[in-house]
Amino acid sequence: MDLMTIFKTAIEHRASDIHITHGKPPMMRLKDEIVPIINDTVLSSEQTKTIIYSLLSDSQKAKFEENWELDCSFSIKGLSRFRLNVFVSKNGIEAVARIIPSIIPTPEEIKLSKEIVAMTDLPKGLILVTGPTGSGKSTTLASLINLINQKYKMNIITIEDPIEFTYENNQSIIRQREVNQHTKSFANALKSALREDPDVILVGEMRDLETIQLTLTTAETGHLTFATLHTQDAATTVDRIVDVFPPHQQNQIRIQLASSLKAVVSQMLLPKKDGSGVVAAREFMTMTPAISNLIREGKTHLIYSAIETGAKFGMIPMDRALANLVKNNMVDLEEAVAKATDKEGFRKLVTGGFNGESTEFVQR
Repeated sequence: MDLMTIFKTAIEHRASDIHITHGKPPMMRLKDEIVPIINDTVLSSEQTKTIIYSLLSDSQKAKFEENWELDCSFSIKGLSRFRLNVFVSKNGIEAVARIIPSIIPTPEEIKLSKEIVAMTDLPKGLILVTGPTGSGKSTTLASLINLINQKYKMNIITIEDPIEFTYENNQSIIRQREVNQHTKSFANALKSALREDPDVILVGEMRDLETIQLTLTTAETGHLTFATLHTQDAATTVDRIVDVFPPHQQNQIRIQLASSLKAVVSQMLLPKKDGSGVVAAREFMTMTPAISNLIREGKTHLIYSAIETGAKFGMIPMDRALANLVKNNMVDLEEAVAKATDKEGFRKLVTGGFNGESTEFVQR
C-alpha cells in the first residue's frame, strides 16, 4: 500500500486526522465524520502494524513495545508534518495521525483579535490558551510565537510533547525541545530553560504540580510564558491550577496567579454552516485590577461576569463569541446552543442583537 497516496489524499481533502485501523480501509476525519481515504482496501491487523511501524524509528518502536502507547511526530518531505498516537486495541496495533499545516498561519488568517495579538508585546507574564483536544490551541500558539519571531530579537524556547509546528529563525532564535526526545520531562526542561537566557518560553502542556509551579515561577521572574490547559473557560482554568496544589499552598498560588497571569484564551471548534470547514469561537479574558482581586480572594465564580462587562478591554465570554458566529451566519444556531453555557440566555442573546466580529478558523 502506498503511504504517500494515503497521506496526500487526506491532505488534498483537507482532513484533520488519519485513522489506521484493523478491518477498515485507511480513514480520515472530514469535519464531523470519519470516511474512507481509499474505498477498495480493508486493512488486516498485520497491515496496520506494517504501515504504523514504517513511520517509527527503532527507538520509537522500542518505546511503544515497552509502554503499549506512543505519542510522537514525523514529517513527510514536500507534504506536511504529522502528530502520531500509536496504541493497542483488541484488534491489534492502531494509530491516529493529526495533520499539522506546513505553514504557520498568521494571526489575521485565523482571525485572532487585536487584543489577543497584543499579548505578544508584553515583556513578561503568563498567557494561557485552553480548550479540549483538537480545538486548535497549537495553531493559535504557533501563530503568536511566530509573530514574536518576526517582530523581536529574542531567545524563544519551546517545550512540547510532541513538537508540532516547526519554526525557522527570523529575528529571534527559536529552540524547540521535545519531551522524551530532547529532555526527560516538562519540569526538567523548564528548570534548564531558566539557565538558557530565555525571553519567551512555551510550555506545551501544564500536566502536573511541578510543571505548573515552575511555569508560574517562570512568568513571575521576568519571562513571557505561554502554556496550555484542557479547560473550557477562564474561571475553570484558574480553579484547575489552584486545585492542583495542597490546601496550605492554595492561597499563595492565588497570589502568584493574580500577579503573573496576563490573559486566558479559551477556544472550541464548530462545523461551519456552509459545510466548508470548521470555525473557532474564542473566549478572551485579560487581567484587570478587578479580575486580579477576584483571583486573589478566591471568587473565581465572578470572573464570568467580569469578562461580560469587560468589552472595553477586548474581553468576550464564550457564549457571546458563539452568538457572534450565529449572527454572522457562520454556525447553525443549534450547533452553537449545544456548546453554550447558558442555553436559554444564549437564545435571547442571539435574538437580542449586538455588535461583534466573528472569529473564523479554517482548520487544515
